[in-house]
Amino acid sequence: MKVVAIIGAVLAALYYVIEKNLDSFYIFETDHLHDLAKRAIATHGNDTRAIVNYIKTELSATTKLSSYMSTGEEWFFNNAGGAMGGMTILHASITEYLIIFGTAVGTEGHTGRHTADDYFHILSGEQWAYVPGEYEAEVYRPGDVHHLHRGDVKQYRMPDNCFALEYARGWIPPMMFFGLADGIFSTLDIPTMWTTSYVTGREMIGNLLLGKF
Repeated sequence: MKVVAIIGAVLAALYYVIEKNLDSFYIFETDHLHDLAKRAIATHGNDTRAIVNYIKTELSATTKLSSYMSTGEEWFFNNAGGAMGGMTILHASITEYLIIFGTAVGTEGHTGRHTADDYFHILSGEQWAYVPGEYEAEVYRPGDVHHLHRGDVKQYRMPDNCFALEYARGWIPPMMFFGLADGIFSTLDIPTMWTTSYVTGREMIGNLLLGKF
């Protein structure tokens, strides 16, 4: 019991220190990502693959970011909150993640109520969102960013082909439970759950070894 108490105290202290200093751990700037997404769209129009490559190339060439960016392009499914799409990780650490998420056939689901702020930069297509009590949908189009504040929740829909640059900042590990719950209790897609856990864990540990929380 003493060991458990000590571990609990250490984790609580660590949480307190990081929570009070979260801003100091972020390496991405929300304004820069929004500007980058808009420039990529302006340059490549409806060519989503070229838009994504533009974004990846600039981020990988940015001195302060290059060491923390994923070097591969591993696409895999993501089932979360009833929605399904494909994703590839550009960066994952304890306090941030940056991914490309989207689908060519449309999807709908629950955003989740998260321990991080989520910035969903639309690259192609549209995302619709709904908040209880409203009578009209929020509609986000290419160049727009949908900011889901930490702790908030919405229903969302990507009615057709839609891809986005998704950036989250805050406490990332607790979000993994939401990201894997559908696989555990619904799809039972073990290979996808393994890939998601392996790639995310690899990137987080790799960035921790570089001193990036």
